[in-house]
Amino acid sequence: MVRTGTANTASINWLFEMVRRGTANTASVNCAFIGVLIFITMVSRPIDAHTLFQYHGASVATKELPHVNSTNVVLLVNITLLNNAVSKGAVCLDGSPPAYHLHRGFGPGANNWLVHMEGGGWCYDTLSCSQRANSPLGSSLFMGETVEFPGILSDVPSQNPDFYSWNRVMVRYCDGSSFTGDVEEVDPTSNLHFRGQRIWQAVMEDLLAQGMDKAQRALLTGCSAGGVTTYIHCDRFSDLLPRRAKVKCMPDAGFFIDSKDISGANQQRFLVNQMITLHGSSKHLPAACTSRLTHPSLCFFPQYLLHWIRTPLLVVNSAYDPLQIRFILVPSAADPNNYWQNCKMNITECAPWQLKIMEEFTDYLINALAPVYYSKTGGLFINSCFAHCQTNIQALWHSPNSPRLSSKTIAEAAGDWFFRRSVVKYIDCPYPCDSTCNNNFT
Repeated sequence: MVRTGTANTASINWLFEMVRRGTANTASVNCAFIGVLIFITMVSRPIDAHTLFQYHGASVATKELPHVNSTNVVLLVNITLLNNAVSKGAVCLDGSPPAYHLHRGFGPGANNWLVHMEGGGWCYDTLSCSQRANSPLGSSLFMGETVEFPGILSDVPSQNPDFYSWNRVMVRYCDGSSFTGDVEEVDPTSNLHFRGQRIWQAVMEDLLAQGMDKAQRALLTGCSAGGVTTYIHCDRFSDLLPRRAKVKCMPDAGFFIDSKDISGANQQRFLVNQMITLHGSSKHLPAACTSRLTHPSLCFFPQYLLHWIRTPLLVVNSAYDPLQIRFILVPSAADPNNYWQNCKMNITECAPWQLKIMEEFTDYLINALAPVYYSKTGGLFINSCFAHCQTNIQALWHSPNSPRLSSKTIAEAAGDWFFRRSVVKYIDCPYPCDSTCNNNFT
């Protein structure tokens, strides 16, 4: 799995080898592995509160993607507002009802369900959450009547070969905590509601009543903050469905890592802890993780959750995810002279020394995926494209010019993994070796 060697990499690889050879029990190695990850991400200098940045995860560079040749009109799906959820306290940040979009399955997919959790970053304080409450990411009042269903949500076989006929759902994201918040009291000044966990429960209950309780196959997926939701709620999703059902999870661009930035600080850990505290999320993070780690907020990071997720996972992620580079590796506070400004926005503008730093960062990300790599049921599609979220963009999911690993598009690899047609453990070579990527930005 490792492309370049460092002292930290050697320590992690030693733990991997213990598991592979059977010379240590899994539980002890899990604890040791997490100990190593936490140790090497400890901050080397204190965080100045004045240097904190707001990371919403929704802003990415405009990407010039190849045109997808198709005579099919993009599918538009109507919104479903859960007005009855309001009485249960399951509401968006502004108190409006939660929502989802459902396109019914047909033919061979009529009893199969794909649930996609919308992404859009997080809010960490009253100011950032108040701003979200006046947008579709915090209020259903600002959501349109319809949304497009491209990529993994498409109903066109040539665009979505394995899941086109399934019941396909997009769950709207309006809580700012990856569906984990649960604070009973409403802020009297801002009138903010932190109820993400209740939204999750209300939406799942409604989908079960819509027929998901009879699912034969089901896939939970999501992009960015929705990818984090997928990691956190994966086992809960599986537990909701019939025991005979084949249930799996596929997070996309959600493997946000607990790592130091170029200055040696770990601002992302600070912000995650702040968000968890504000939203009251710690009690709804997976107990298998929080019961073992000293700081429950660490269980918001997927790298620590992986050891206890029982449901099969396919991790789709770019090793060079631009949002992770911009907000975790090189946040603005760590680059006061803007040496990284052009590189962060366009990887083709990076100098060799910057690419070297990025490669070390991506090596750490790939090493953290070891539990999935060594899992018999796990899958990986880790490319080196400068892309954030790839399953819900048609040109990246499945098209003539889509990124490929082992000659497979993401859609083809996902189908192979779900239906066990082949082992999918694809890890790309370092940038810029992959000629299938489309890394032109404006």
